[in-house]
Amino acid sequence: MSGTLVLVRHGQSEWNLKNLFTGWRDPALTELGHEEAKDAGQRLKAMGLHFDIAFTSVLSRAEATLDHILEEVGQTGLETIRDQALNERDYGDLSGLNKDDARVKWGEEQVHVWRRSYDVPPPGGESLRDTGARVWPYYMHDMQPHVLRGENVLVVAHGNSLRSLVMALDGLTGEEIVAQEIATGVPIVYKLNADSTVASKKVLEG
Repeated sequence: MSGTLVLVRHGQSEWNLKNLFTGWRDPALTELGHEEAKDAGQRLKAMGLHFDIAFTSVLSRAEATLDHILEEVGQTGLETIRDQALNERDYGDLSGLNKDDARVKWGEEQVHVWRRSYDVPPPGGESLRDTGARVWPYYMHDMQPHVLRGENVLVVAHGNSLRSLVMALDGLTGEEIVAQEIATGVPIVYKLNADSTVASKKVLEG
């Protein structure tokens, strides 16, 4: 028996639009972000997917995106688990700063290392490896059992928390995953085998 795992990054947030490091800060969705979330729901509805459970972070941009998706697929009462294990990567001292201003303060090369290396955290924050260290165990213990029972599981989270899952599911290296972008509001649909290996992957781009 195999199940389906759907990953969706939240729609565009106000700080995405302003080019700010967001992390665990909690800005709302933009008008475009709300539309991206609704579009994601419409694409999933077109696939005919019916979800058994949903997981999201404790940050409002992910929760609002999930609400839109569930409304579009007609499952507004779906059981939903919220946990900070799925929160975005913590950017520490960079949180709230404009990315261009950060480059002026610390230098282009240093900011690039903090943003795009796998295991170098910004001051007071997390690396992608640190993020994976909380996301992957949570997936293994809380989400994967549902998928292995043949259920359809919806996960709405953040660029870097979802990168951690994609890295493990796709068997990517640290170098490979930091080069991959997770687009806002674009569902990634995995079909998993009974042994938890990936049977198929589909990105529902517009």
